[in-house]
Amino acid sequence: MFDRYEAGETAVLVHIDFSDEDSREDLLELQLLVDSAGARSVGVITGSRRAPDRKFFLGTGKAEELAALVAATEANVVIFNHALSPAQERNLEILCQCRVLDRTTLILDIFAQRARTHEGKLQVELAQLRHMSTRLVRGWTHLERQKGGIGLRGPGETQLETDRRLLRGRIKSINRRLEKVDKQREQSRRARQRSDLTTVSLVGYTNAGKSTLFNALTTSEVYAADQLFATLDPTLRKLELDNGAVFLADTVGFIRHLPHELVAAFKATLQETRQADLLLHVVDCADDNMNDNFEQVQEVLKEIEADEIPQLLVCNKIDLLEEIGPKIDFDPEGRPYRVWISAQKGLGLDLLKQAVDQLTAATIVELSLRIPAMAGHYLGQFYRLDAIQQKEYDDLGNCILSIRLPQPDWHRLVKQSQGELETFILEPEIDKVVC
Repeated sequence: MFDRYEAGETAVLVHIDFSDEDSREDLLELQLLVDSAGARSVGVITGSRRAPDRKFFLGTGKAEELAALVAATEANVVIFNHALSPAQERNLEILCQCRVLDRTTLILDIFAQRARTHEGKLQVELAQLRHMSTRLVRGWTHLERQKGGIGLRGPGETQLETDRRLLRGRIKSINRRLEKVDKQREQSRRARQRSDLTTVSLVGYTNAGKSTLFNALTTSEVYAADQLFATLDPTLRKLELDNGAVFLADTVGFIRHLPHELVAAFKATLQETRQADLLLHVVDCADDNMNDNFEQVQEVLKEIEADEIPQLLVCNKIDLLEEIGPKIDFDPEGRPYRVWISAQKGLGLDLLKQAVDQLTAATIVELSLRIPAMAGHYLGQFYRLDAIQQKEYDDLGNCILSIRLPQPDWHRLVKQSQGELETFILEPEIDKVVC
């Protein structure tokens, strides 16, 4: 059996540029992630390849250069800005004689440090266990077969099989507990829907200033810092506007190539984004990678099926730019689509409230539907959304429904039904949007 090396505070970073645009990462972002994790960079290995090397990811020559740099700097961890296979991690650890982490493991470690609530800790543990399940074999190669003899006969499982069974049991246990959390959140969402208050969710790339903006708008004291993933647990506050109050939600920031383990584990948290009526997409307009970060967030929103929700682009940190002041940009129909602000300096917050007020003034849809008996499964969906206002049946057994629900929920149901729900609408002239 080999002992896993301890990951310490001094790190050598590895960044490879690939010809494939989809595989490229940002070296500056890796350095920010390392700083957020509490480690100190003592060296960087860079290079270019067409495709990863199967054994060392970065090629034999570069791998030897990496090992020499680790020895020279006495670094105790190597951090790759890419996803490594279990075999690549093990080969690099043998070569460098220190712990090797990939980008996914680094992000999971940051999440583990940031988790504050019981739910957040469960979600992080679930993501870590799913990631760990593919890497168990490396630590137990000496027990691939149990030996016979007195005192060595066991239940017939190898140690690896035992670990995998225990891991599966723990994952099931966490999933059951998170399902309860999800039900509790769903009850809270239904209560908010019954109160007819619109939900506005802050989304954006990590460290774009979402929590600072949340605090400035709601006078709250949510933890905000100049570091990646400062916020993990969603927080909701009521925000008073001219046309009434709305619920404002602060959520976890996104990042390019967000690990799928996190997307799956944070399903309950991301529901706050999926169920929102309006998304405030906060971008750091002083960041040179603003456009790229914007596209990365759009990809994650699509992955969690939140891309159909109306968005208002919030260009934050204008205090770091010259000749740009607070303002609202309107589309040809006179609706705001972009607001320029500085959450840190409090610039343009009144303009942002004005834009949100205008966009949330018409987000509730009222419809009358004739649901055929063969399509009765849609009733359950409307019940879960607490959208049914009135229900009766005609002589043919069709269900005549009057529903009232947020516009994004209706659009999402139409998308899931592949447009079938739209064919059930009665008297299109009463399909209206109300305040």
